[in-house]
Amino acid sequence: MKFFKNTLLIAISALFMQSFTIESIKEKVDAKSSTVLWKGYKVVGSHSGEISISNGFLEFENGSLSGGEFTIDMSSIVCTDLEGEYKGQLEGHLMAPDFFDVANHSTATLKIKEVAVGRSQNSYHITADMTIKGIKKPIEFDAVLGEGSATATIKVDRTAYGIKYGSGSFFDGLGDNMIYNEFDLEVNLKF
Repeated sequence: MKFFKNTLLIAISALFMQSFTIESIKEKVDAKSSTVLWKGYKVVGSHSGEISISNGFLEFENGSLSGGEFTIDMSSIVCTDLEGEYKGQLEGHLMAPDFFDVANHSTATLKIKEVAVGRSQNSYHITADMTIKGIKKPIEFDAVLGEGSATATIKVDRTAYGIKYGSGSFFDGLGDNMIYNEFDLEVNLKF
């Protein structure tokens, strides 16, 4: 009788645990189809361009977003609003030591730490760690998921990552040469 009770208890426990099993799936990001657009602002205008994702994935538990991690190829920075000599100068400056220092920091990463359901359908509030120039800082943003896609707009304060060039927070008398601390990333992931 004791054997029967133990066997029954084990069977009931297994059924109970099975009903609470978390199904975890990693969806690899299609780096070639995904886009990351950037836009930086200065007193007299702005500049915009693209940067490429090297690799990444989104993680889902029971159909809901639960995590993810991405690597950005910093050497892929291009400016799309300028041409010729000015385009080359800006791209070179963005890769230089006083900006992203690409020779020493060829990648940037974003790792999702927490995900909360957003206010609208398929939206999420995300807390992540972003690493630029070897400096890791927490960042928060909202994302919307669709069928095989995810979009987000992320505001990044470059000075948190040691990028102080042209910042009115660190230098006086910049006038029209001041560059605002925050830049935008428009992310459109395909998976």
